[in-house]
Amino acid sequence: MAGSMKSRSGKSDNAQNSANSAEFTKEQDLYAYREMLLIRRFEEKAGQMYGMGLIGGFCHLYIGQEAVVVGVGMATQEGDQVITSYRDHGHMLACGLDPKGVMAELTGRRDGLSRGKGGSMHMFSKEKHFYGGHGIVGAQVSLGAGLAFANHYRGNQNVSLTYFGDGAANQGQVYESFNMAGLWKLPIVFIVENNRYAMGTSVTRSSALTDFSKRGASFNIPGEQVDGMDVRAVKAAADKAIQLCREGNGPYILEMQTYRYRGHSMSDPAKYRSKEEVQRMREEHDPIEQVRARLLNSGTASEDDLKKIDGAVRAVVSEAAEFATQNPEPDPSELYTDVLL
Repeated sequence: MAGSMKSRSGKSDNAQNSANSAEFTKEQDLYAYREMLLIRRFEEKAGQMYGMGLIGGFCHLYIGQEAVVVGVGMATQEGDQVITSYRDHGHMLACGLDPKGVMAELTGRRDGLSRGKGGSMHMFSKEKHFYGGHGIVGAQVSLGAGLAFANHYRGNQNVSLTYFGDGAANQGQVYESFNMAGLWKLPIVFIVENNRYAMGTSVTRSSALTDFSKRGASFNIPGEQVDGMDVRAVKAAADKAIQLCREGNGPYILEMQTYRYRGHSMSDPAKYRSKEEVQRMREEHDPIEQVRARLLNSGTASEDDLKKIDGAVRAVVSEAAEFATQNPEPDPSELYTDVLL
């Protein structure tokens, strides 16, 4: 397998040193299970709708990486901002955005989050402090630093949670942002979602330093590797990093060692890795199955309880899909709104 995920637990040596022993309450496990399942079922439905021609353009699914956004989200407070790349559906759902609005945007409809003009890669919600959804690789990192600068300037104690992938980690603007964030001690957590393959090239073939948590060393930015397939480890690491930022200690890097089950986008056959590798990750490291096993083994939930949760989640997703296909298309005049000339 590419990268540094070596052990059966899904953690590299450095990732094992993160606070992966954090315990969840029964309520936290149930919450994490439902939220990750919502993202999984939503993305599965989006993939189906893309295949039916109901979603156009690019579509990047988040299946397999659900523990990252759910775990980080559990560590945030009202006012913290989220900004990410084009693989953004899961981030929006984790921010509490209405699945109907997300799906309607995917189908280019009037009541989509960007009124049908953004599509899969460009959705925003000022109300939920979600700042996109960005199609240019690495561009959101500089914008995330800008959000952090605004927080620093205003002294509001909010933290910018800036997500990007292992491919974007090699972009120049990322390091310019690191430098400014380190220089001004900005309240920003740089979250590298290392899913191993960027657009289709293994990190071992594209990165001289594959430990992305060390990429901020030249700018005095600390970091750590985290088992991004374990929602408890993600939350524990995010708790620590966000608190350090709130206390004025400047930026922090979290490398989430995760894995996407699907291709880079819907048009990617993912022939650069074996089916056996993907199946092994599903069987041994799936983030949802880990929580499911804990719920069953602890007696917190029964098989019937979990079936009911799955049924409720599927109903939410089906309602979103129905809404997104029945909602009217935007009026042509919408082309001229929110456009700076």
